[in-house]
Amino acid sequence: MSTATTTKDPGELELEAPRAEDLASLLVAAERPPRPSAWSASLTFGWRAMLKIKHVPEQLFDVTAFPIMMVLMYTYLFGGAIAGSVDAYIQFLLPGILTMSVVMITMYTGVAVNNDISKGVFDRFRTLPIWRPAPMVGYLLGDVVRYLIASVVMLAVGLIIGYRPDGGPVGIVLGIAVLMVFSFAFSWIWTMFGLLLRTEKSVMGVSMMVIFPMTFLSNVFVDPRTMPGWLQAFVNNSPVTHVSTAVRELMAGNWPAADIAWSLGWSAVLVVVFGTVTMRLYNRK
Repeated sequence: MSTATTTKDPGELELEAPRAEDLASLLVAAERPPRPSAWSASLTFGWRAMLKIKHVPEQLFDVTAFPIMMVLMYTYLFGGAIAGSVDAYIQFLLPGILTMSVVMITMYTGVAVNNDISKGVFDRFRTLPIWRPAPMVGYLLGDVVRYLIASVVMLAVGLIIGYRPDGGPVGIVLGIAVLMVFSFAFSWIWTMFGLLLRTEKSVMGVSMMVIFPMTFLSNVFVDPRTMPGWLQAFVNNSPVTHVSTAVRELMAGNWPAADIAWSLGWSAVLVVVFGTVTMRLYNRK
C-alpha cells in the first residue's frame, strides 16, 4: 500500500478562511450609511407612487377625463337654470367643482394602500430602518401631484368656456394651495380605511358613502341661502363648504380670513385624528 503525497506549487497562493476576529473588526470599523431623514424617506415613497403612474398611465384618467367631464356637465346642465347663463354660472361653479373633484379623487389613496397590503408590500416596508410614517406620507405626497394635475386641467377647461378669476395668478395659486393642504389632510381618512377594510371594493364603497353627502351638501353648486334653515346649519359648517368658499373668494381677489382659518383648522384636525389612527393600524397590521 502506497501513500500519495501532494506538493504545493510555490507560486500558488494559499487561501485561508477568515477568522471571526477579522470579520468582527471589519464590521465595527466600517462606517455605516447615515439613516435617511423623515423628509427624504417620504419623498422616496412619493416618487415610488409617481412611478406607478408611469407604468400604469390609466391612473391619470381620474385626474384628466373625470374633471373635464365634471366641469362641462354641471356647467351646461345647470348654468341656464340656476344663473340664467353659462357665463354667469361658471364664475360661481368652477372653484366649487374644483374643490369637489379633487376631494372626490382623494379616495384612490385608500385603494392604493389596500392594494399594496394585499400584495404584502407593507411587510417589507416595516422591516426597513426608516421613519415609520414615511410610506403613508409618501403615498399622500405622490397624490398631491395628481391633485395639482386635476386642478390645472379643470382651470384650463374653465378658462376656455368663460371663467375669469379676478384674483389673477396670485389668487389662483393661493386658492389651489389651500385646496392642496386640505386634500392632503383629507386623504388620511382613506389611508385609515385602506388599512382597516379587507378589499378594494370595500374601500371604494365606504369612500363613496362618505364623500357624496359631504360634497353635495355644501355650497359647491348653489348658495346655501336658498336652502331650508336646518340644512343651512349643516352646510354652513361643512369643511367642504369652508374650503370651497376659501378657494372661490381667493380666486375672486378677496381675502376670506375666516374660511381660510376654518379650512386650515379642519386640515389640522384631520391629520391629528386620522393620521394617529392610521399609524396605529399600520403598526399593528
